[in-house]
Amino acid sequence: MAAKDSISRDCWYAISMRYRQERTGAAFLESVGVTTFLPMLTEMHQWSDRQKSVMVPLFPSYMFVQVPPTVASFARVLQTPGVLNFVGSRNIPIPIPEKEIADIRCVLSHKVECSPCSFLKLGQQVRIVGGALNQVEGTLIGRGPDSKLVVSIELIQRSLAITLYDFDVEPIFDTPVSKRPNVSATTHHA
Repeated sequence: MAAKDSISRDCWYAISMRYRQERTGAAFLESVGVTTFLPMLTEMHQWSDRQKSVMVPLFPSYMFVQVPPTVASFARVLQTPGVLNFVGSRNIPIPIPEKEIADIRCVLSHKVECSPCSFLKLGQQVRIVGGALNQVEGTLIGRGPDSKLVVSIELIQRSLAITLYDFDVEPIFDTPVSKRPNVSATTHHA
């Protein structure tokens, strides 16, 4: 019975969207009962006569859906106006780890200063220790006042950067927690 439950369990998937069709696609999918996640940021846009705050997708041309890993679920999403395809390998959608979605949600819900940045494969993997972003993991870039934590969605190769003011971070090792050395790094805004 447990095996059947794990097979039918909903998973997060990234879908590629037509340019500027993310909101329309998300609204349509939500209206037919599909759980979506369209991370948004507020940006200030300047026109010749005014300045206005505008909500824009964090990862333009991408959004996330949570559906069972079935052909019928995939087909239902692909029939949505504006949806181009699932992100995957050889036309097979690849699920996104729940932790990656949870980390992006955590950052956005706490209104931490962040911005999209280039996807980084190399660099020290760290975890925030304590505070509102406790356990958020990512790649540490920069030193001193320029320290940032890059949180990524591997599958679509998109990231966001969090400015680390007085957050404590610790390195992430591949060894079990019980065998990790007691090492931590602290970043401070100078």
